[in-house]
Amino acid sequence: MKSNYRVVVIGGGVVGASVLYHLAKYGWTDVCLIERKVLTAGSSWHAAGGIHALNADPNIAALQAYTIDLLPEIERESQQNIGLHMTGGLTMAGTPDRWEWLQSAYRVFQSIGIEDCRLVTPEEARELNPVMSTDGLLGGMWADREGYIDTTGTVQAYAGAAKKHGATVVENNRVLELNQTAEGWEVVTENGTIQCEHVVNAAGLWAKQVGRMAGVELPVSPLNHHYLITDAIPEVAALDHELPMTVDLEGFTYMRQDQKGMLVGIYEIDHDHWMEDGAPWEYGFELQQEDLGRIENELTLGFQRYPCLNNAGIKTWVNGAFTFSPDGNPLVGPVPGKRGYWTACAVMAGFLQGGGVGKSLAEWMIHGEPEADVYGMDVARYGDFAQNKRYIRETTGQFYSRRFVMTYPNEQLPAGRPLKMAPAHDAMSVAGCKWGVSWDLEVPLYFAEPGFEETPTLKRSNAHDIVAEECKAIREGVALLDITGFSRFEVSGPNATAWLDRIMASKLPAPGRAKLAPMLSETGKLKGDLTVLNWGDGRYWIMGSYYLRAWHMRWFNDHMDDGVTVRDLGEEVCGFAVIGPNSQQVVEKLAEQDIGALKFMGCGQFDIGLVRTHVARMSVTGEKGYEINCRYGDHIALRRMLLEAGAELGIREVGFNAMLSTRIEKSFGIWSAEFTQGYTPGMTGMDRWIDWGKAFVGREAAMAERDGNGPGQVQVTLEIEADGADASGYEPIWSDGNRVGFVTSGAYGHHTCKSLAMALVDREQAAVGTDLSVHIVGVERQAKVIEASPYDPQGKAMRG
Repeated sequence: MKSNYRVVVIGGGVVGASVLYHLAKYGWTDVCLIERKVLTAGSSWHAAGGIHALNADPNIAALQAYTIDLLPEIERESQQNIGLHMTGGLTMAGTPDRWEWLQSAYRVFQSIGIEDCRLVTPEEARELNPVMSTDGLLGGMWADREGYIDTTGTVQAYAGAAKKHGATVVENNRVLELNQTAEGWEVVTENGTIQCEHVVNAAGLWAKQVGRMAGVELPVSPLNHHYLITDAIPEVAALDHELPMTVDLEGFTYMRQDQKGMLVGIYEIDHDHWMEDGAPWEYGFELQQEDLGRIENELTLGFQRYPCLNNAGIKTWVNGAFTFSPDGNPLVGPVPGKRGYWTACAVMAGFLQGGGVGKSLAEWMIHGEPEADVYGMDVARYGDFAQNKRYIRETTGQFYSRRFVMTYPNEQLPAGRPLKMAPAHDAMSVAGCKWGVSWDLEVPLYFAEPGFEETPTLKRSNAHDIVAEECKAIREGVALLDITGFSRFEVSGPNATAWLDRIMASKLPAPGRAKLAPMLSETGKLKGDLTVLNWGDGRYWIMGSYYLRAWHMRWFNDHMDDGVTVRDLGEEVCGFAVIGPNSQQVVEKLAEQDIGALKFMGCGQFDIGLVRTHVARMSVTGEKGYEINCRYGDHIALRRMLLEAGAELGIREVGFNAMLSTRIEKSFGIWSAEFTQGYTPGMTGMDRWIDWGKAFVGREAAMAERDGNGPGQVQVTLEIEADGADASGYEPIWSDGNRVGFVTSGAYGHHTCKSLAMALVDREQAAVGTDLSVHIVGVERQAKVIEASPYDPQGKAMRG
């Protein structure tokens, strides 16, 4: 062990070893892994070792596919046997909704290029897995590249391959302290102190403590997980092929063959947290006593699904802890506010996702960003609110208990809620507001009559007609929308204008004006679809997606200049949007200044009734509208005054579901759908806002796209012959049987009375009038490329 390294990776499980391997493979060989005991002495040694393709997040599924491809490569490089059994795998559904979901998921896999899977009938599944009872099953999905590995051998293979690339592995050396320095980090260990530029927390069950060493409170918690291994079973021993990995979603179990017996794992509803502040330092190869009473119901279902278990002896019980995040996805990336401190933890499926995590983190450290869009596992998807112990306990427990429970796209889950609420929340609830959540904030979805309950569904919900009425108010009258759920950053200082001009690819707005502003990475990919407002007094605002607050602030801080201050206003400023043809009539009743003089995309400070506000004339719905921003303390009064002023005009409170319907009628994209950090301006149409004549971050790469062959796929709007269900995202698009693109988002346009979607398609298929097809909830529907903005294509309504 040297006293200086470029990177120190803390933790010798599969994730830490993968990070080390990828760093060394990509050229950073001055890297060291520090393990407190020996490799695998944590969750890795007792993991079941299953590998499978299915994941609800397509980006995570793609990284899992990368890991599966990587496993034979590390075996060859290291010459370490990893015990890879590529048995194939089944995922079974036993309810109509689950079977529809599985059919839809199969199509999503096609969209992201996972071709080695197919749908199977119960009879076909029984042929593939002869020991499985198909009672109650409706169908399943088969994937060729599923199976299992030897967990210890796999960790040793990652580490061995890393050492062959020049990396160092140090065992039996616990990290005691982490101290930030001007150059990076001081890592104090039992065997000496190391100076390094970067530290990676891949500490697994000890991630909480290693986070606290750096003053970071990570939203992670260990939970116990059961599986059993049987003695030899005659029915298994008699087979001429190995049993496939099998997941019984309704039975909460997964199964694989283990020698001539079976391994059966259980995701029980009655979850069990363990050592919420992290495992004891001396813990390593121990397990918890099995708790059969807690898993009795799920165990019964497992024995019903595999009748041969009833006569089998149990050789081994495993009840061991794994570390979970609130949504079950990993926590990866640079921690905001801690330069040089990186996380690679909460990787619950380490042997399945570890390769993708290691690849992404190494690319991030070396090149400044990962190749793939990894927001779904970015540590910055959580803010300070997620440090709360009860929040962590509720959300991690909810995820574990729902691991195999179906979650619908319109379903609102209760854990960690309600947390942050806009001041008018209670009054809006009395008015019938139904709430969703964005980051920590309760956001309005729609307003319903007392007693209304939305039914979870994959198709159009029973709130469809309610949203239609709210859209009608937006299009024909006047509507009021709580916009607390927008992010706002204040930029000030003597170099504010120069800084903004550098990080935003667009022209900056003149005083009293607002402008749409794409923000790019150095490689020319999108980092934001933002709005910049110039208040004319030296202050600018940047407005964007509320749930990206920590993510964007990290980006701003990483690209900060002297003489610039960026302040997150998310705890200070909220507001309402007044939208619709009659919006001006409502606002001018209250405005002390001439609101009529405020032109489209204009902004200024106005007295609205008794409230001092910042007003911008714009709306993502495509209608005339005013976004009125106020202090938190004025939110209740502002709502009352606006409702009173609009009463004679029939003002109606609306939620974000109506906004999403109206925005897609305008072909207005949103972040995480049309715009992601995996897409470029040319793909998404954001290049029309770029000021090519100035210097900005990402200019060289963006110009290379503009002046080269251009993107292979471009954004289009589709009209779909849907029937009771609309596109949501990642559905494959077809032309004569060939996959030519995928849906980025979809919704029903209540004014145009059309099922609409936005999509990325091959340029050859992007012409208006092109006939295509798309799978909606697994069923193929006809579609056609139409002109953008099927509602008001000239934009006359919003310009007024």
